[in-house]
Amino acid sequence: MKTVRLSSETKNNLLAGLLKRTTDDYGDYEKIVKDIVADVHLRGDEAVFEYTKKFDKADINESNIRVTDAEIEEAYNEVDKELLEVVRRAIKNIKDFHAKQKRNTWITTEDTGVILGQRVSPVEYAGVYVPGGKAAYPSTVLMNVIPAQVAGVPNIVMTTPCNAEGKVYPMTLAALAYGTKSIPKVDKIVGPGNIFVALAKRLCYGHVSIDSIAGPSEILVLADETANPEFVAADLLSQAEHDELASATLVTTSEKLAEEVSVWVDKFTAELERKEIIEKSLENFGVILVADNMQDAIDAANEIAPEHMEIVTANPWDIMTKIKNAGAIFLGAYSSEPLGDYFAGPNHILPTNRTARFFSPLNVDDFMKKTSIISYSRDALSKVHEDIELFAKEEGLTAHANSIAVRFE
Repeated sequence: MKTVRLSSETKNNLLAGLLKRTTDDYGDYEKIVKDIVADVHLRGDEAVFEYTKKFDKADINESNIRVTDAEIEEAYNEVDKELLEVVRRAIKNIKDFHAKQKRNTWITTEDTGVILGQRVSPVEYAGVYVPGGKAAYPSTVLMNVIPAQVAGVPNIVMTTPCNAEGKVYPMTLAALAYGTKSIPKVDKIVGPGNIFVALAKRLCYGHVSIDSIAGPSEILVLADETANPEFVAADLLSQAEHDELASATLVTTSEKLAEEVSVWVDKFTAELERKEIIEKSLENFGVILVADNMQDAIDAANEIAPEHMEIVTANPWDIMTKIKNAGAIFLGAYSSEPLGDYFAGPNHILPTNRTARFFSPLNVDDFMKKTSIISYSRDALSKVHEDIELFAKEEGLTAHANSIAVRFE
């Protein structure tokens, strides 16, 4: 990995490089996606089946677009039983974590005749997308579906790409947004994916809600001289293997650690199955930044605002209190990033491309909607009606003012 001294220039160059991975730079792709979305909106199932044949090389039609109970049973029987037990334990952790996020409807009643509240209810239809291109992601099924179940969504539609044999039956995000004869229209689409998925979600936004526009995966390890270089190198590569646009960054105050991590990165990369992807990822978006002091390192980490941040320092909990922007924070030498991907419980669908400055991980709230409740008695309104009328008139909205005034003439 490239090792450079942290400075304003190197930090700005890094940020500029990371931002090049955003969907704003894909005009050619956007036209393709826009045409597909419009076509699916117009022709429904017919277009879905044609594009599935074109891109997935699979023959899908009305009779096989939905996975049957028999196919689910067959797949269930094929899965290693030990793995099934692991999945069950992961499901419990994920359910327990997300159950703590659920909000309740609330009402406040005052003696003055004012009743205010908020009703919290789930969306009716949620569409969840599970990637299936360069790798299979059954863990993303859990991260998408479980929060929706905890929220109480009554109808969950899951889609994922298939192979040429049609082993997994696909639908498109556009179909989720607009609905077809075979696919119900949903209220919200969630889930990560490649550039085509990201652009499709962005184009469909407005017709449906979405969680966020996910970009390529990211990891930033913030470390001092106490970190184990072998562990750090392994963790950096855990994200670099996702795809060529993934980024892996080490920010450290230790030149010795930087040198040792670089050696371990080369050693691991030579042995790993996804070597070619890792090498391209590191060449384009992998870097080790050596900071003069920990505060500079923290400031850089906050500006990068990574999807995944590991803090491997002598006092990680103290450092954590100074972190403002990160999708998920992993504390200590034994809290490696894959722990969050598969098992711990927090969601692994996280904000990328610096959007951790204002976005959150996928959570139960993403599947809920909130309705305000307002009830005033005549006595309660009589105490404030002149205030409301004055406010409305100031905005030039006399019909608003009149709507209040007529009740007291």
